[in-house]
Amino acid sequence: MRVAIYAGSFDPVTAGHLDLIERAAALFDHVVVAIGLHPTKHPLFDNAERIAMLRHVTVTIPNVEIAEFDGLLIHFARGRKATAIVRGLRAATDFEYELQIAHANADMCPEIDTIFLPTRVEKGFVSASLVREIASHGGDVSRYVPPIVAEALAKKYAR
Repeated sequence: MRVAIYAGSFDPVTAGHLDLIERAAALFDHVVVAIGLHPTKHPLFDNAERIAMLRHVTVTIPNVEIAEFDGLLIHFARGRKATAIVRGLRAATDFEYELQIAHANADMCPEIDTIFLPTRVEKGFVSASLVREIASHGGDVSRYVPPIVAEALAKKYAR
């Protein structure tokens, strides 16, 4: 079975993330969408909220699993018997950073490949931080996130 890991903070999950999940699910037998735990970061949504939103938006994709991990992604991928790590690229600047990480991962675990998927043109500028910024000022983010996420953002920022 070909297993891929698509990891991120997903704070919140965006339409771009969902597009990459769907495309990875078409390429691999099983896709683990993994939320990284970072003790130095203070996400808007806690892990349980992000897991719930990801499960909701991927419920119709049978070969997708939502999980969380702590530590190095490559160790998590090895433990899940993954053959690939999927990374999305929005711009050339993403590539330089992601390539450096891919090289380090390949050095530590050469049997796991990194697969780069470019974002679709219409979603290339969307990032979770941009979505949070727009939502924090009462802007409409419904074009950039699934409906459940737009509702959760409105509730978070209404407080």
